[in-house]
Amino acid sequence: MKISSSTRRRSTAPYLFIAPAVLLFGAFLALPIGYAVYLSLRTVKVRGLGLGKGSREQVWAGLSNYSKAVTDPDFAASVLRVAAYGVLVVPAMLGLALLFALLLDTPRARARRFSRLAIFLPYAVPAVISSLLWGFLYLPSVSPLYFVSDRLGWDLPNALSSGSVIYSVANIAVWGGVGFNMVVIYTALKAIPTDIYEAAKLDGCSELAIAWRIKVPVVLPSLIMTFVFSLIATLQVFAEPVTLRPLTNTISSTWTPLMKVYRDAFTRDDLNSAAATSVIIAVATFVLSFGFLRLVQNRAFSQEN
Repeated sequence: MKISSSTRRRSTAPYLFIAPAVLLFGAFLALPIGYAVYLSLRTVKVRGLGLGKGSREQVWAGLSNYSKAVTDPDFAASVLRVAAYGVLVVPAMLGLALLFALLLDTPRARARRFSRLAIFLPYAVPAVISSLLWGFLYLPSVSPLYFVSDRLGWDLPNALSSGSVIYSVANIAVWGGVGFNMVVIYTALKAIPTDIYEAAKLDGCSELAIAWRIKVPVVLPSLIMTFVFSLIATLQVFAEPVTLRPLTNTISSTWTPLMKVYRDAFTRDDLNSAAATSVIIAVATFVLSFGFLRLVQNRAFSQEN
């Protein structure tokens, strides 16, 4: 049976539409991931002093780079540190974002546009700039906060000491991330039909009851999504501790898993170990994100079906 030219064009049109996306995905995501996995399974074999042409060659290493990364005490310490950092950052950031969104959605709220802009503005500041800004506020020798407290006779603790530095880094992340999450939740609140609020008020519900019994359950899918975004950002924390590191000696070069990857790749010139650690972080991020979504999807997204 002969296929007409118009039928052939219709059958090939979908593939032509998705071809650019497939090419970009392959070139900028799948290919780098595949190359990182390839590097993680190789190692450099050195002959003699490692000098001269042909003295270094890449050989098959199997899973030895992964074994070395998992058993590295620096990597284990950085994972525990990031877990503690996530326990501080995620609840604080999402709690403040939800609180600000609910306050801006109340009928008595004033200057909503200015308040939204003021809360969102820190998100537009690059992480390096915000870390420098807060870093100078943390430094007792240059900080105006320490200057004022000294004049008042108060003794503020050192924000960059070993016991406080994790809170200082977490504070920068919360300051920068609340605005974005607040906008996501506030947008979900504005999508709720006003009829529901009017019916609740006729039933005698207060603003607090409306917020707790109507608004929070309706925006639960948005809270779930912002939690996943915050979880991924927590696992990828890098810019804040790296920027603060020159200001204190309490942040090591392996303070977070990504800082260990950077040290292995660009300080020790061990790309294979860095690639193995990167693959472990990527797999952990994937498992935690999709595992959490799988766990809560029936409860959180059932109302959308």
